[in-house]
Amino acid sequence: MMRPSGELVVYLHRQPVDFRKAINGLSLIVQEELALDPFSESLFVFVNRSRNKLKLLYWERNGFCLWQKRLEKNKFAWPLKHTSDTVEVSTQELNWLLDGFDIWRMPPHERLFYSSVG
Repeated sequence: MMRPSGELVVYLHRQPVDFRKAINGLSLIVQEELALDPFSESLFVFVNRSRNKLKLLYWERNGFCLWQKRLEKNKFAWPLKHTSDTVEVSTQELNWLLDGFDIWRMPPHERLFYSSVG
């Protein structure tokens, strides 16, 4: 099983893409439309129009890797109501998304910051 792990930056491209696109077409979207560096230590995630397929693109040392998941039933939850072209998520959130969870309906507990105990 291949799943993202570690502390990578994960960008979800909000708009559906033509899934005939492969490494060259997707890396051009990252560079030209998103104005991000496709050679960075980041993971770029794309969805098709019917939201039953995902493609993950990343650069690994000396070449691009492309990973795809196709659902036989259901759809992937996707950030439809955000205003930016990309949504940044953690690798843990991406794995939840790959498992079928809607991470926008199930936000984690609020992170708290205190300066003293008493």
